[in-house]
Amino acid sequence: MKRFRVRARSFQYSVVTGRGAWRALRAFGGAGYSSIFVMTEKALWQRWSKLFRRESGLRKARILFVPAGENSKSLRMAGQVAGELLECGADRRSLLIALGGGVVGDLGGFVASTYMRGIDLVQAPTTVVAQVDSAIGGKTGVNLGAMKNLIGTFHPPRIVVAEPIVLTSLEPRAFRSGLYEMVKHGMLAGSPLFDELEAKLGTLRPDDMTVLEPLLASAAKVKVDVVSRDEREARLRMALNLGHTFGHAIEEATGYRRFLHGEAIGWGLLVIIRLGERLKLLGQRDAERMARLVTKVGRLPPLRDLDPRKVLPLLSRDKKAIGGRIQWVIPERIGRVRIVTGIAPREVAAAFREVQKTPWPLGEAHA
Repeated sequence: MKRFRVRARSFQYSVVTGRGAWRALRAFGGAGYSSIFVMTEKALWQRWSKLFRRESGLRKARILFVPAGENSKSLRMAGQVAGELLECGADRRSLLIALGGGVVGDLGGFVASTYMRGIDLVQAPTTVVAQVDSAIGGKTGVNLGAMKNLIGTFHPPRIVVAEPIVLTSLEPRAFRSGLYEMVKHGMLAGSPLFDELEAKLGTLRPDDMTVLEPLLASAAKVKVDVVSRDEREARLRMALNLGHTFGHAIEEATGYRRFLHGEAIGWGLLVIIRLGERLKLLGQRDAERMARLVTKVGRLPPLRDLDPRKVLPLLSRDKKAIGGRIQWVIPERIGRVRIVTGIAPREVAAAFREVQKTPWPLGEAHA
């Protein structure tokens, strides 16, 4: 078990990752709260409630269930959860624990940040994506129509407790999907994380804690270090958007039905690698190593039949665009990226079409 500290001007909190992470909630303590609530999904709670209550010591916490899936990230659901909190007597001294993946974490964070103008939050992430990325950094959000995370806040948790044993209950496709975020962190950090992923990613399993635990911790530390230096996404934190501009557009163009989030990011990484090559910012050797690492994760749902005319117009709607100008995160080498604006649309379109036409050793994903 490892503990990292997010240190920024306006907040500090611990990120605890590894077997036994939920036990950190005992030391964190709940005595100062008038009430404690756990927001989660029913199937997840049925599988892990006994272990969570025993490890955390929070046997009297009250449970709020939200439906699984992206549709729960809505203002309507946020209002529903807030209403349930009110009915249960939650006040400004209540604590909300978000136990789940990215949907639960984003929604729970948004509710906590707005209920009675803000109550304390604990993130207890249960997917790879959430454990290495989305649960760290204090970003919350709900979707507005097809626009992902358009409405949100910065609301840092009091603590993040990432227990990897819960990853053993993920479907294989969901587990693989999260690994693309880990690959992104490897590209940003460079050695030794990138080298370790090259060596171990192809055979990584959720039940192989000896290999998985240190990789999760290393990937989480990348996010911790970036957030500590740029808490409000002024510039440096934009690097974490690597692959996401295209990834989000691909998700939106397919109605969030064909791709899991990480799978869309996987394709987004391949496109941005190709774009870096076209702009002559990224050398061939590093580009090949990066693309090979993406393909080591496993199979992706097909992209070849997706009409570029449905994807390309969505790019300018990226939340990080300023004045309509996309803030592209372009890799220059393994371990280094550059924020670039003003890229010609024809270059962007060409990179996307080239990735579509490339015979990647990937086929349709199966669970």
